[in-house]
Amino acid sequence: MDLGLNGRVALVLGAGGGLGGAIAHALAREGAHVAAADVDPASLAATVESITGKGGRALAVPMDLARPDMLQAGVVQIGKALGPVEILVNNSGGPPPTRAGGVDAGTWESHFRSMVVSLMSLTDLVLPAMQERRWGRIITSASSGVVSPIPNLGISNTLRMALVGWSKTLAAEVAPYGITANVIVPGRIATDRIRQLDEARARREGKEVEEIARLSTATIPMRRYGDPSEYADTVAFLASERASYTTGSVVRVDGGLIPSV
Repeated sequence: MDLGLNGRVALVLGAGGGLGGAIAHALAREGAHVAAADVDPASLAATVESITGKGGRALAVPMDLARPDMLQAGVVQIGKALGPVEILVNNSGGPPPTRAGGVDAGTWESHFRSMVVSLMSLTDLVLPAMQERRWGRIITSASSGVVSPIPNLGISNTLRMALVGWSKTLAAEVAPYGITANVIVPGRIATDRIRQLDEARARREGKEVEEIARLSTATIPMRRYGDPSEYADTVAFLASERASYTTGSVVRVDGGLIPSV
């Protein structure tokens, strides 16, 4: 299937990490020109080198979501090197495990700015060009916690839910311009983040991390953690011409983990 992504300019946040890196590679394989953004220069360079080494086109864009000035600078850099952003993949890092109660206001505010406000601001920076071209894709990676809240991930459950409401509202506003806005929800995908969460649970419960992984796997109907490439392939479809009538949706890639309809 031709996804119609050849030559499209895609900005992928968190491209130095497991999910973001896999997404950047998936879009590059389909011919997209990938602007890979991350706060970690070393991991960012590794992603770009891997993509270009396979014949793809990729640009390293240093970006710290906690710094609004870097968002503007990044969009300008991409515009000069590749052209206007046509596909935006909002993929931010996860906050530390916490309960919902007892978190001080400063912590809430800090994570709200980096996890929510920054993504909305960045989207606003690239939307005018999408509207002018009457084509665009805004894909926001969230967490299964927006459907079924995850114990001890109070900050993540709360703030990522805000992104779902924002994306759904935005989808209706930009649909007349041929722009789609969707949220994609990972289950337990085998990344460093999931490994860290398993380790944190193991410490809390006094168990070995391997036991925690076995217990987690037993709750997944497919009886395994997902591979980042499986998640990335779904993002690539949502970014494609083939998904032009899919908008305002929350798409699960979870191996059947989430029990609700």
